[in-house]
Amino acid sequence: MRLSELNLIRNLPLFHEVTEPQFEYLTEAALLQRFPARVDLISEGVLPDFLHIVVDGSVELFSTHEGRETTIDILQPITTFILAAVIRDEVYLKSARSLTETRILMLPAERVREVFSRDAAFARAVVNELAMRYRSVVRALKNEKLRTSSERLAAWILKANDQQGGTGHVALTCDKRTLASQLGMTPENLSRNFSLLAKHGIRSNGREIVIENRAALVSYAHPTSLIDG
Repeated sequence: MRLSELNLIRNLPLFHEVTEPQFEYLTEAALLQRFPARVDLISEGVLPDFLHIVVDGSVELFSTHEGRETTIDILQPITTFILAAVIRDEVYLKSARSLTETRILMLPAERVREVFSRDAAFARAVVNELAMRYRSVVRALKNEKLRTSSERLAAWILKANDQQGGTGHVALTCDKRTLASQLGMTPENLSRNFSLLAKHGIRSNGREIVIENRAALVSYAHPTSLIDG
């Protein structure tokens, strides 16, 4: 790995305070690989060999059951997955695939567990990250249970706009079928909800969403830190 890539990982909150010898031990056996779009990276029900870190590109976390499939999350750089399975040495509860051309850093799971057991700073960082992921899951559950599908879409547009610089132009980082699954609706419902939100300040143009009246969209979505972070 190049020094710039090591520094990128070193600056993540999870690794920022790990002692230098332990960080070297973690990363000396690391693999940095490129994957094309639509490649399966991990499969639910399988024990983890590595802790994965998204360095470039987008990764979809998803799950399947009895012929049905749902998107659980879409990850952007720089993000780890799936830490809980690695720490507990238990099977993945989610699968992952690349949505775009992607670079993934992989740290051997066994070494992650070893450093967790002997480096207090790393252990604290792991607990903090797992706590953040738990709170994220609670927010997602509240979003699903307390909002209608159109309100979820409106809130998602506002959050995506903030993440992309607040210009009022939101670029979709995935196809609309994947977005629909992530928001807990069918593609048909997503299309209807885009039409409905036209009355509340947005215009959908292919893979771009334009916010024409932010105040109207906020009034409809009722964003709150207790759900949206």
